Amino acid sequence: MVIEEAKEVLKKEAESILNLTGKIGPEFERMVDTILASSGRVVLAGIGKSGLICRKIVATLASTGTNAIFLHPVEAMHGDLGMVGKNDVFIAISNSGETGELNILLPSIKELGCPMIAFTGNPGSTMADLCDMVIDTGVEKEACPLGLAPTCSTTAQLAMGDALAVVLINKKNFKQSDFKRSHPGGALGQRLSCMAKEVMDQDSTPPTVTAGATMTQAIGVMEKFRLGAVLIIDQDNRLAGIITDGDVRHCIAKGMHDFDTITVEQVMSDNPFTIAPNALLSEALNIMEKHEITALPVTDGEKRLRGILHLHDILGKGAFKFNGS
Repeated sequence: MVIEEAKEVLKKEAESILNLTGKIGPEFERMVDTILASSGRVVLAGIGKSGLICRKIVATLASTGTNAIFLHPVEAMHGDLGMVGKNDVFIAISNSGETGELNILLPSIKELGCPMIAFTGNPGSTMADLCDMVIDTGVEKEACPLGLAPTCSTTAQLAMGDALAVVLINKKNFKQSDFKRSHPGGALGQRLSCMAKEVMDQDSTPPTVTAGATMTQAIGVMEKFRLGAVLIIDQDNRLAGIITDGDVRHCIAKGMHDFDTITVEQVMSDNPFTIAPNALLSEALNIMEKHEITALPVTDGEKRLRGILHLHDILGKGAFKFNGS
C-alpha cells in the first residue's frame, strides 16, 4: 500500500510537468528575450513554499551564468525594495496568484519600471493582471490527498524555472569552463576525499605544552604558531586537552588574570574532538562545522598526538565562515 501510494504521487507530479509542455508559448519566448536584453538581474519573489522554489531557481540561474537574487516580499516592503532597479527583470511566483504579501509589493515594482513576469497557476489572478507576462504553471490537482500541501504545483514551478535556466544556458552559449568557475566546490570536493595525514604538516611540531604548564607558557606557544589553539600533552605524548583563543577570553571575562600561576589544567577542555590520521578531510570538516571549531588534533588509536589540522589546511585561508557570518 505504501509503495503504491508513493508511486501514485510520483506519477501525478510527472504528469503535472508533462502537461506544462502544452502551456509554453510566445510568452515564454518573450520572457527569455527580456532577460537576455536586460542589463540588470533577475529578481524572484514568493512566499512560503513558492518562496523556497524561488530560492532554488535563483541558485540554478546564478550558477549557470544569469545574475539572479531572491527578494522576500515582506522584507521588500521594509527596505529591501532598494535592491531592485529598473534594469532588472522581476519574476513573481504564486500558484493562486492571490498571495496578499506578494501582491501588495507588485505596484511598487511596477513604479520602478522593470519588466514583471508571473509564474502562476491562475492566469486570471490579481498577480497575473499586474504583470507584463504570465507563465502558466497550473496543475489539475495536488498529490496531497487533502489538496492542501503544495506538491504538484511547486514541482511545476520548479520545472518551469529549470526550463528557463536551460534555455538561457543555450542562448548565452554558457560553457563547461564557465560552470567550473562558478563552482570552485568541485575542486574542494576532490580535496575533501584526501586523508588528514595527507594535508597536515607532518614535518613540523604542533603547538603543544605539557601538563602542568602555566597559561603564560601556553599563550606564548599560541602566539608563536598562530593557529588559535594549543594542545596539552602528557609525558607520553598523549593528548590531555586543548586551549583555544576563546578559552583565553573566557578566563579574562571570569577575572582569571594571573596567567603566571594559573595552570593549563584549570582552563583546558579535557575531552577535545579529534580526528584519526587516515580519516577523510570531509569528516574533519563536518566536525569543525558542527561544533564551530577551527582546529582539530590528529591522534592515533592510543590518543598519541600526530599533528593538528586547521580549517585553513582544508579550505584555504579566509574561504570559510560558520553560519554565513
